[in-house]
Amino acid sequence: MPTITFLPADATVEVPPDENLLKAAMRAGIHVNASCGGAGVCNKCRVFVESGDVAGEELPDGGWKACATFPRGDVTVRVPVESEMDRKALARTGSTRAVAWIARHDDTVRWRLHPGVSKIRLNLPEPTLQDHESDLARLRRELAQGHFQGITFDVDSQVLYSLPASLRNGDWNVTVSLMEGRRKDTRRVIRVEPGDSVSNHLGIAVDIGTTTVSAQLLDLNSREILGERSDYNPQVSYGEDVISRMEFARKGDGLAVLQEKIVECLNGLISELMQENNVSVDSLSMITIAANTVMTHFLLGLETKFLRAQPYVPVASRFMPVRAVEIGVDVPHHVRIFLAPCVASYVGGDIVAGVVGVGINHEPELTLFIDIGTNGEIVLGNQDWMACAACSAGPAFEGGGIKHGMRATTGAIEVVHIHPDTFEPMVLTIGGKKAKGICGSGIISLLAGLFMTGVLDQQGKYKRDLGSERVRAGSDGWEYVVVEGASSATGQDIVFTEADVENLIRAKGAMFAGYLTLLESVGMGIEDLDRVILAGNFGSYLDLDQAVTIGLLPDLPRDRFFFAGNSSLIGARAAAFSWKALGEMNEASQMMTHFDLSDNSRFMDHYVSCLFLPHTDRNLFPTVDFRA
Repeated sequence: MPTITFLPADATVEVPPDENLLKAAMRAGIHVNASCGGAGVCNKCRVFVESGDVAGEELPDGGWKACATFPRGDVTVRVPVESEMDRKALARTGSTRAVAWIARHDDTVRWRLHPGVSKIRLNLPEPTLQDHESDLARLRRELAQGHFQGITFDVDSQVLYSLPASLRNGDWNVTVSLMEGRRKDTRRVIRVEPGDSVSNHLGIAVDIGTTTVSAQLLDLNSREILGERSDYNPQVSYGEDVISRMEFARKGDGLAVLQEKIVECLNGLISELMQENNVSVDSLSMITIAANTVMTHFLLGLETKFLRAQPYVPVASRFMPVRAVEIGVDVPHHVRIFLAPCVASYVGGDIVAGVVGVGINHEPELTLFIDIGTNGEIVLGNQDWMACAACSAGPAFEGGGIKHGMRATTGAIEVVHIHPDTFEPMVLTIGGKKAKGICGSGIISLLAGLFMTGVLDQQGKYKRDLGSERVRAGSDGWEYVVVEGASSATGQDIVFTEADVENLIRAKGAMFAGYLTLLESVGMGIEDLDRVILAGNFGSYLDLDQAVTIGLLPDLPRDRFFFAGNSSLIGARAAAFSWKALGEMNEASQMMTHFDLSDNSRFMDHYVSCLFLPHTDRNLFPTVDFRA
């Protein structure tokens, strides 16, 4: 079989001759940009063949299309810089303007410290000829005393195998781990340790996003956050968005591969957190996870094909605690994963966790909660009622469908300023490195600047008579040159095409049409909103004025906007510290009335009106001033 070596990682893998370079890279654990998941339509999976013979499709700008290129023997392939993923970029700090009520309803205040798994110390009497009950009966008898009177105790079968040694090695002094039951009068014994290990009581809170995965190590006794780590979701190599990944999951062992990759990522983050804090994974008591519906299904290895097609039915929306070891997570056998409940196929546990995490379910003010992304989710409501919907915005906000778009990593352009007279750009990149491409915040910044300076008209078309060499006819139509090839990391001009503009207008149009439709469905309008919360890491990097200028956010007084950051992780952490918080997530998910926008005629009407900058109705954007 041919051997393929990938540079600069110097990773080698043997492949059958009928396997393309993209699949070979996936098997070797090498990331190559492939927004479409290998469907052959994005033209982003560019690689360079350094040596060896291949057959396939060459790209106009140089290099080979990895998903359509096959080895004819041993081959050395170089992956370009735009495919590199630098985890240091995930440590960036976004807006520090926190949601005001998080301070007064933070998970350290709002809920009493009461994790779903608790540890108690017991001192049992030794057996005698007069008292020779079984070890298990003796344990149950001692548990049933004190404040556990009236509680029914279930016991994990696994506990029985270690129970005799634990009792005797601890001289009948043991630490018992109890998991909350489905009813208030039940508990489950999941672990018995010799001696006193009450102080070794740790939890992990996780947000599994489509692009990134973040985890926090928590002290369940003190509420302290001991550490935090993030990484890119390795599933991005199989598709930038959930739709591409669900298509991949339908083929062969695709679902098993996607589950394996996300579990590997979790194991890596957990190991890093434990090592950094010099603690043993044996101290871990529980894991809480918030994720969208598709990511939750992938984690559990559940079928996703019915999520993909109407009427969009998930396997489940609420989940019993899952033994972590059963899905491959490398932790002790007793550790359970508690998953945030979902609402619908495209309104998941990440949104439910976020809503509860920032306290919307405790506040009377009318709030619009927005998570902007490939599948933009929105929630409207307050403590009395909630409505929710998902808007299929596409991957444009994360760089997908944009010629030189990329995720937010080192070298990505994140801010662009356009001179109003010369139309020359000033760009800032993540990490201050040479530009490789443009990430989501940079794309919005660029679009707003081009529109405000009159380079683009309201329909998103470049003006041809500006007298600037920045605006030109390119191979893919009219374009604006953001960075010349001599100054870029790729050696090629980084451009922003009219097709890119069209994709972004469609994406922002879907989001804004979603806001209007959801408000209209409950008899309200934009003017009725008391506050808007921008959730997710992407929202933290938005410039409010620029987002309003292009019609992505409603034109409201800016003091009504708040940045929640990773609200999904906030909710997952709250669920680890408090069983009540997890209960509130279940309640909130049942409160939410889901509106399906895919077959809503009013949504389509609003969507068409949104396909302009910022909108066909300028009265909706009274503060936006631009060149005619």
